[in-house]
Amino acid sequence: MKVIVAGQGAFGVKHLEALQNIKDVEIVSLAGGNPAQTEAVARRFNIPHWTNDLTDSLKQPGVEAAILTTPTQMHARQGEQCMRAGKHVMIEIPMADNLADSERLVQVQKETGVVAMAGHTRRFNPSHQWVHKRIQKGELKVQHLVVQTFFFRRTNMNAAGQPRSWTDHLLWHHACHTVDLFAYQTGEPANSAHAMQGPFHPDLKIAMDMSIQLKTASGALCTLALSFNNEGPLGTFFRYICDNGTYIARYDDLVDGKENKIDVSKVDVSMNGIELQDREFIAAIREHREPNASVAQVLPCMRTLDRLEQNLKQHD
Repeated sequence: MKVIVAGQGAFGVKHLEALQNIKDVEIVSLAGGNPAQTEAVARRFNIPHWTNDLTDSLKQPGVEAAILTTPTQMHARQGEQCMRAGKHVMIEIPMADNLADSERLVQVQKETGVVAMAGHTRRFNPSHQWVHKRIQKGELKVQHLVVQTFFFRRTNMNAAGQPRSWTDHLLWHHACHTVDLFAYQTGEPANSAHAMQGPFHPDLKIAMDMSIQLKTASGALCTLALSFNNEGPLGTFFRYICDNGTYIARYDDLVDGKENKIDVSKVDVSMNGIELQDREFIAAIREHREPNASVAQVLPCMRTLDRLEQNLKQHD
């Protein structure tokens, strides 16, 4: 299968590394924003064609699918562009930074019939999969999901420590992971959602701290704290407080409430959540089916984010 990747930054590289582990996938083009970086990354991964125009990549012979790891503000437009060109597409999280664009992407997918997936990696991390499988078996029920999403980003840098050409967002990107995961693990969307945010950064023009509360109809709670001001361990840490145990997920690792390590190495074919996400995308295309984390499946998450955004505006 001939695949193109758009975005030469930190997450583009993560996907390029992951795709190397998937059988019978060929990366034929890289579309990037920075010409020098795009060429360097293309050469590193032996990609024969690179460009700064997504249209050029989509026109490469035999291209079937695209993975978009471009700045958030470009996701919706480029996602639609790929689908209109008849290409299957995975749009990195978030698929859009507003509800209207999210709904349009779902509509375009229905019109075109291609596979369209959002990059909701938490559904694929072995740690969260382990919890999900136990929930499905009736062995666990989430009572309270307590999440910390902490970074130290007082300047506009990406995960690789390089300057960003765009500004990240706590709500539409980082909260998106948890809002979707909470609904995925409980089996129901939040019917109550509240949010508060701290002061805006004078240069970045975004809130650097945020607090979110969610509740499902059955009574499960989610408490989410987010910060770009935290000078300490970075990343997102999930504490599942369940009716039958407590579990702490740190990306692809899992421990119980007493920090005893849980072996999740046999949960799936890889311990890399990004690779598992990419494997699902490729498999869905080959099997002509809807993928886990399709744009339609994650639309309820985007609706919750919109409610939270309206909530923030009311408080401000």
